[in-house]
Amino acid sequence: MTEAERKYYILDTNVLLHEPLALYSFQEHNVVIPMTVLEELDRIKDRQKDVSRDARVAIRSLEKLFQDATTEQISQGVGIEHKGVQLGGVISIFADHHASFLQESFSEDEPDNRIINAALYLQKSKVPSRVVLVTKDINMRLKAKGAGLKYVEDYRTDKLIDDVDLLSKGYQQVEGEFWDDICECETFNRGEDTYHQIKTDKIKTPYPNQYVTDQSNKFVGKITDHYKGGVELLDIGYDRLMGEQAWGITPKNIYQGMAINALLDPNVDLVILTGPAGCGKTLLAVAAALELVIEQKLYDKIIVTRNTPDVAENIGFLPGTEEEKMMPWLASVTDTLEVLHKNDNCSASSVNYIMDKANIQFKSVNFMRGRSIQNSFVLLDECQNLTASQLKTIITRCGEGTKIVCSGNLAQIDSNYLTPVTSGLTYIVERFKDFEGSANVYLNGVMRSRLAEFAEEHL
Repeated sequence: MTEAERKYYILDTNVLLHEPLALYSFQEHNVVIPMTVLEELDRIKDRQKDVSRDARVAIRSLEKLFQDATTEQISQGVGIEHKGVQLGGVISIFADHHASFLQESFSEDEPDNRIINAALYLQKSKVPSRVVLVTKDINMRLKAKGAGLKYVEDYRTDKLIDDVDLLSKGYQQVEGEFWDDICECETFNRGEDTYHQIKTDKIKTPYPNQYVTDQSNKFVGKITDHYKGGVELLDIGYDRLMGEQAWGITPKNIYQGMAINALLDPNVDLVILTGPAGCGKTLLAVAAALELVIEQKLYDKIIVTRNTPDVAENIGFLPGTEEEKMMPWLASVTDTLEVLHKNDNCSASSVNYIMDKANIQFKSVNFMRGRSIQNSFVLLDECQNLTASQLKTIITRCGEGTKIVCSGNLAQIDSNYLTPVTSGLTYIVERFKDFEGSANVYLNGVMRSRLAEFAEEHL
């Protein structure tokens, strides 16, 4: 690659906060870090927030790259090396503070303005090379384009898909009757279960624990293995699927049936439930947890946790223990317990008894690091607001004999730093779909009040 073909990527602060190791994502191209970005990272690194950890990781990564460099090398650029491998590009720090050679398009008062001014100078001085400003700030991208910067991009390296509509749903429906045009099929039994090894091109991009139905819903199966030109299917059957129950809850549609089947499967360690509000994600997860802990005694306890972003004004500090502080955030779970026992003679006493019997613990995500959770059923609710790094932290805490359920609605993201495409929920759906110990179900078909449905459509 010639020097003219090399691009100059100028990284905004929010890129390094979103992905601290983004420095290594630009292969053979040049990376430029404005001095303003270092100052912003320095101001953020000491805050008592998760974003401060990302700032410190980014600073340490920069220090590792520049630790043996001279002043001239830092400004001219040093080779980018990651895990002992030279990536081919160089990284430099650009002194953008009140430089006399900068043609200002904006005042120097704002950090964003200084970064844009630096990008405009480099665009002029690095001709014919392409200079690209990379920022996750939409308004900054608009300002930079308005000021004359030709190339402005979002950071997309961490996006596994371009559109959330392309996200795997955990099942697929084949056209017509399933058994039509099936020429080769070998059927056998394993215990009480019936399996089919089928050679067909009807099933597109199969992966483990993916459910398969036909348009008439006469056939329902689950992929247990796949190979070139064919798949192995567990024959579940529609009636059997719809007859499954957990803690007295039976599915209202085929999607809930798939979810209950995955939740009760002892061979599935990770279940991911996605879908709109009102589709039954929390209800099914809590019912399955009670069934597996109390009735089947497969797990010792239930741990419930979720991220805690504010939807409106912060109400301030909450008194009490960790579990008491988490109770307002996890009201969806206690509401579900009340629904499950609303017909009992004394529902409040039943809920308290069940919480004690199932050893239900409400925990904060903030204190999950370093734990080793053994033989537990973990419910991670509202995880569309978690980053991939945060989800990795929680999932890696799960030890032997632990099942984790991640649920969330990608249309209800409260985090300022996430979109449906970059949410940790989207990330794990795509990353774990080929893992034989995981299952993913998109719960299509909403069971809501007419008031809620009208508000969703018209407000």
